[in-house]
Amino acid sequence: MTSIIITQFVVLWAVIDPIGSLPVYLSQTQHLDAKQKRLVAFKAVTIAASVLLFFLIAGQFLLEAMEIPLPAFQAGGGLVLLLFALTMIFGEGKPEVETKICQAMSKSQLSDLAVYPLAIPSIASPGAMMAIVMLTDNHRYSVYAQSLTAGIMVTILLITLLLLLIATKLHKLLGTAGVSIISRVMGLILSAVAVNHLLLGVKNFYIT
Repeated sequence: MTSIIITQFVVLWAVIDPIGSLPVYLSQTQHLDAKQKRLVAFKAVTIAASVLLFFLIAGQFLLEAMEIPLPAFQAGGGLVLLLFALTMIFGEGKPEVETKICQAMSKSQLSDLAVYPLAIPSIASPGAMMAIVMLTDNHRYSVYAQSLTAGIMVTILLITLLLLLIATKLHKLLGTAGVSIISRVMGLILSAVAVNHLLLGVKNFYIT
C-alpha cells in the first residue's frame, strides 16, 4: 500500500507540477498587490480542484456511457501522458511555454487569469485529468483506494496553494533555471509511469 501511495503521489505531482506553475503565477500577478495575489491563488487552486474532482467522480462514468473500454482509455491516456512527459523533457519547459501565454494576454483579460492559464491548463492540466481517471478505475481500485487517491490529489493541491502564496521567495531561491530543471526531472519520471500505463492498457485490452 505504501508503494502505491508513493507512486500515485509522484504521478500526480508530475502532472499537476506545482513548482512549474510558479513562473506562470508570478508573471500573471506581478501588477497586483499582496491581497489580490492571495485571492488569485485561492481561486485558481479551487477551480483546479473542482475540475479534477469532477473527473475523479464522473470521468469513468462518461467513458462507460460512450462505450469506451477502460483499457483503451488507459492505453490512450498512457500515450498522452508519455507525449506530455516528452514535452517536459525535450521541449520548452512548462514555465517557459505558459509564461509566453501570459505575456500574450492583454490587460483586459487579466480578470480571468485565475481561470486561464493558471487553473487550466497549468494546474489542472489535460495530463492531470487523464491521470486521475486512470488512478481511480472502479474495476481495479476499491472505494478506500480511490479515497486515498483523492486525498493525495487534495494534498498536492494544498501544497500548490502554499507554493503560490510564497512564490516570490521560492522563485528567487530556485531561479528560472532551477524550476526548469525540476520540471524536466519530473517529466522523466512521468515518462516511465506513462509507458507502464500504456503497456498495461494494451495487455488488459486483449485479456478482457
